[in-house]
Amino acid sequence: METRPPVPPFTRETAIQKVRMAEDAWNTRDPERVSLVYTVDTHWRNRSEFLDGREAVKAFLRRKWNRELDYRLIKELWAFTGNRIAVRFAYECHDDSGQWYRSYGNENWEFNEAGLMVHRHASINDLPIAESDRKYHWPLGRRPDDHPGLSDLGF
Repeated sequence: METRPPVPPFTRETAIQKVRMAEDAWNTRDPERVSLVYTVDTHWRNRSEFLDGREAVKAFLRRKWNRELDYRLIKELWAFTGNRIAVRFAYECHDDSGQWYRSYGNENWEFNEAGLMVHRHASINDLPIAESDRKYHWPLGRRPDDHPGLSDLGF
């Protein structure tokens, strides 16, 4: 069985590490890489869409990042226990017409003993913003360590 440390049961430190690893992976916008942290039979709810399996996740992520351009994400630990982590997040992106959005949400994650995510439940709200209201200006890819997090930005 493949393993994705850190593995449950989570401590505060390992939960924070798992959240940052997820943020870093999603900021690559690489569906193949991102999908490897989920079990082959993972179950997702993302907004009103329900997905079953790693292959469905890859297809979803390809569609997502084809429409959500210049995507940048920040995740923050909200709570954890045993094999579960709750996360809040916000990301910025624009569509093909140039309209920018900041999307806010919460995710609930459940992991197996190998540290792979079995369940992901995401609730997300989108807010159109002016390009001048953007807060995420780092180059595409991993958020720099010195960039403010959600709480620092008042989100």
